[in-house]
Parts: sequence; structure tokens; C-alpha cells
Amino acid sequence: MEKSFVPSDYFPLLVQSTVALGFVVVTMIASHYIGGKRKKFHTLRKDQNFECGIEVKGNARFPFSVKYFLIAILFVLFDVEIIFFYPWAINFKDFGWEGFWEMLLFLGFLLFGFWYIIKKGALNWED
Repeated sequence: MEKSFVPSDYFPLLVQSTVALGFVVVTMIASHYIGGKRKKFHTLRKDQNFECGIEVKGNARFPFSVKYFLIAILFVLFDVEIIFFYPWAINFKDFGWEGFWEMLLFLGFLLFGFWYIIKKGALNWED
């Protein structure tokens, strides 16, 4: 049996939306009247950068080693690939031998990639 459209079924949704919207409006109006007002003038002292009370020394734009970014990218890459092991482990019996061979193939590609980056020296930090 099909249920017909009854407007009263949507009443709780209307009440919740009204309360949420009312909360946002009341909060914005209250913060406008209660909150402090900004001054319109700027001084040299106010416009200076604040670095946690430490005086700025030198240029903050010194170059990072590319190795740092390479290690970070490789970590994310292999971390995401390892995530695929969890669903396989949970459904191991359901996949049968076909799933086992597919996971061995995936593991082979993963280990080949790991071997490749080691061979290229991507993980050698001292170079």
C-alpha cells in the first residue's frame, strides 16, 4: 500500500528548520549589539606583524629540501594503499581464491613500487 502525501508529516522538519534559522539570526543580532566596535584608525604599532612576542630575524622564506616533500607524498601514497587491506581482510572468506590471487597481485604492485623508490634512493635522507 502506498502512503499518500500528508503535510503534517513535514511539521517537525519545519519546526527544526525554523529553530535553527532563528538561532542563527538571534545570535548574529546579539553579537552585533553586544560585541565590541572596531576603531577606524590604524597606527604603526597596530599594523606590525605579531609573531608570538619573538622578534623577527632574517627571512622566513628559506627553501625546504625536496626530500621532505617526497617523503610526505610517499607516506600518503603508501598509507592510502594500505587502507585497501582492511576490507579485504574483513571479507577474506567471501572472496575465495580469486580474491586471494587479486590481493597477491595488488601486494606485488605495492612491493614493486616500494622496491622502486628504495632503488631510486628516494628514502635516503643524507643525499
